[in-house]
Amino acid sequence: MTTGALRGEKVLILGGLGFIGSNLAAACLQQGAAVTIYDSLHPRAGGNVANIADIMGDVAVIRDDIRHADGVSAALRGAQVIFNCVALTSHPDSMQHPHENIDVNCGGLVTVLEAMRQTSPEAKFVQVGTSTQIGKMQQTPIDETHPEFPLDMYSANKSAGEKYTLLYGRAYGLRTTVVRLANTFGPRACIRTPEFGFVNYFIGLALQGNGITVYGNGAQRRNISYVDDSVAALLLAARRDDADGEVFFATADSQTTVRDVAESIADVVGGAVRFVPWPADRAAIEIGDAVISNRKIRAQLAWAPTYTLREGLEHAREYFLPRLRDYL
Repeated sequence: MTTGALRGEKVLILGGLGFIGSNLAAACLQQGAAVTIYDSLHPRAGGNVANIADIMGDVAVIRDDIRHADGVSAALRGAQVIFNCVALTSHPDSMQHPHENIDVNCGGLVTVLEAMRQTSPEAKFVQVGTSTQIGKMQQTPIDETHPEFPLDMYSANKSAGEKYTLLYGRAYGLRTTVVRLANTFGPRACIRTPEFGFVNYFIGLALQGNGITVYGNGAQRRNISYVDDSVAALLLAARRDDADGEVFFATADSQTTVRDVAESIADVVGGAVRFVPWPADRAAIEIGDAVISNRKIRAQLAWAPTYTLREGLEHAREYFLPRLRDYL
C-alpha cells in the first residue's frame, strides 16, 4: 500500500471504537480517507472512546447498533469502502449468551449486507474473520481450504458470517472479501480482561506488575500478529480487485508457543510468568496447536508481516504506559 491510496474516499468502519477498528480508522486517515465510525459501545464488545482520542476531531462517529436496519442503511449510504469489525468476540461469553452472539455476529452482519445491497452496491466490503473458526487443527499447516469444526459459538458464528459475506458477493455481485486474523495485539486493545485475546490480556497483567497466568504448560503454538500488520492486510483487501470474493489468512510467518509469548511479555513489559491448571470452561474450547499458513495472501496480494513479536511489544508498552487509566 502507498500513502494516499484511499485519498478522498468515504470509508465506514463498523465497530470503529474497538481494537482493530480504531487502528484501522487511524490508518485510513493517514491515507487521506474521510472516515466514519459506527459503534454501539456494547459493554461486552471491547470498544473504548479513548481509542480515538488522538483522531477524535478527524472522524465522524455514529453511536448505533448494526442490528438497527435504519441506522445501518443511513450510515452506508455514500460509503465507498466498508470494514466490518463488529463482533462479540469472547469465546466463553458466546457459550453463556449464545442467542445474543448469533444476533450480533450473524444477524447484524446480514442486516449490513442487506443494507449494502440496497443502498451501496458499488462499495467494497471487508469482513474481519478469525482463525478460531477452524477449530482443532486436522492438517498442517492450516490454510483457507482447511475443514471447519468450531468449538464455541463465537467461532461458529464467525464461520457462518464469512459464508454470508461471500454468498452476498456471489448472489448479488457485491465486492466482498474476508480477512481472517489470529492473535492480533498492540495499541488500543482491551487489556483488562482475557475475553479479547490472551496476548493483550498478558500485556495488561504485565503493565500492572501482576503475574502472567498461563494455563497448563503453555506449549500450544500460535501465530501472533502485531496490529499494524493486520491493518495493512485489511487495507490491501479493500483496494485490490483480485481480493473480491476471496478469503485470506493474514497471520505471522511462524508460530510461537503461548509460554514463549508470556515470557517475552515479561521481559519487555514486566511481570513474571506462572503456570496454573486449565479451568474447565477454557479447556472445553481450547483448540491446541494452530499452525497457519499465510501463503495465499503473500502470493495474491503481496502482503507480508513486518513486525517481530518484540518490536510489537515495545510499541504496545510505549502506547499503554501513559494511558493506563483509560485501559485498566
